[in-house]
Amino acid sequence: MSFTPDDLPAHSHDEEDERPMRPAMLRGLRRRCPSCGEGMMFKGYLKVADRCPVCREDLSQHRADDGPAYLTILIVGHLMAPSILWFFNAFRPDPLVTFTVFTVGCVALSLYLLPRLKGMIVAIQWAKRMHGFGKSA
Repeated sequence: MSFTPDDLPAHSHDEEDERPMRPAMLRGLRRRCPSCGEGMMFKGYLKVADRCPVCREDLSQHRADDGPAYLTILIVGHLMAPSILWFFNAFRPDPLVTFTVFTVGCVALSLYLLPRLKGMIVAIQWAKRMHGFGKSA
């Protein structure tokens, strides 16, 4: 049995089907709604709002889970490890000074990146229509 292109179901490509990935990711990095880019995505430090306060887009479907934490660790580790080696070899400070400076730096960078990366992951899920972000019923 063989199939022809006429046997396959037609898929319409409406403008509603298209959700551009890059603008959504940039909006998520700014912690804004991936749909309109105006409303705040979070109602706390990491708590995603159920709906965008501006466009009323449903954001409750997200499943970011541990992804933002893993990405944060990956980025901070790759930035700080070579920096520690360079700093220690270039300036030869007391180890306690190195420990203190880089502990504060790691914590500050992690706290800065975590909500932005979570926003980006939620925006990717929205753009790809994952986890219930598809068409509304």
